[in-house]
Amino acid sequence: MKRPGPLPPSERREVPDPLPRAGAEDTARAHEGIDDARGAGSPPFGARWAERVRLWFADRRAKNAERSEVRRFTVRARRRRLTWIVSLGAFAALVVGTFGAAYSPLFAVEDIRVAGADTVSADDVAEALSDQVGRPLPLVDHSEIRAALLAFPRIETYTVESLPPHELVVRIVERTPVAVVASDAGFTTVDAAGVPLTTSDEAPEGLPIAEVEGGVASDAFAAVGQVLRALPADLAERVTRIRATSPEDVSFDLPDGGGVTVVWGSSGDTAEKVKVLEAGMASSPPADVSTYDVSSAGVLVVS
Repeated sequence: MKRPGPLPPSERREVPDPLPRAGAEDTARAHEGIDDARGAGSPPFGARWAERVRLWFADRRAKNAERSEVRRFTVRARRRRLTWIVSLGAFAALVVGTFGAAYSPLFAVEDIRVAGADTVSADDVAEALSDQVGRPLPLVDHSEIRAALLAFPRIETYTVESLPPHELVVRIVERTPVAVVASDAGFTTVDAAGVPLTTSDEAPEGLPIAEVEGGVASDAFAAVGQVLRALPADLAERVTRIRATSPEDVSFDLPDGGGVTVVWGSSGDTAEKVKVLEAGMASSPPADVSTYDVSSAGVLVVS
């Protein structure tokens, strides 16, 4: 086994000498050059600050001028808006104040006045409504008023009126008697709806005796009431007796010529029937006639 021979000699490379270090004088000189370069291209610190302040004030002046222009062009709109706000505020205050006063004791009921009373005692009606005294006018209980007035059968309709600050007015319309119904109890006056009003031992004058099949609660009496209320006053006052077996079979008696009967029929076409009856009574006097039949509108049958 052969032993390895020696390695060939390596080549020597020359290393360049390092750069010489800068001395303290060279470093100071370099810094002075940099500072000179900086100072040569920019203004001093005071001048830069003054320029910034000037620009800030110029920007403020521009913004203030812009706001002034906006205010100048919108002054009318702002005035209108202010006017609306003030008006709405005043209206709201007025409404709140009005409602507050209306529902306070300042507008409580102290006096109840009854208008339209004839046969009904106004004092009795006011006494029946005395529970309303002391209540604010807007809080008057109309259901209690209605319940109290039901105790007066002669009252047909009514209205309630508030007169601030303290008066409550009740206007009533009394029922009007149109006929008399005979019974074992005597003679009872009734209105057109058949509501009994008064009862006496003798038949009152000026009202016809009603003879109706089914009584005052029937449809036949409803037709009688409608006929009596629809007749002209001068004709209705002359009716002495009225009869009905059904709503379509109404007839009545007149004292003219010793007594005649008018066959009226249903309660409809009153105006036309009145014209035909008056014309027939003029052409055929009641003294020569016992019956005028106007049950067919526009047609007169005399017998």
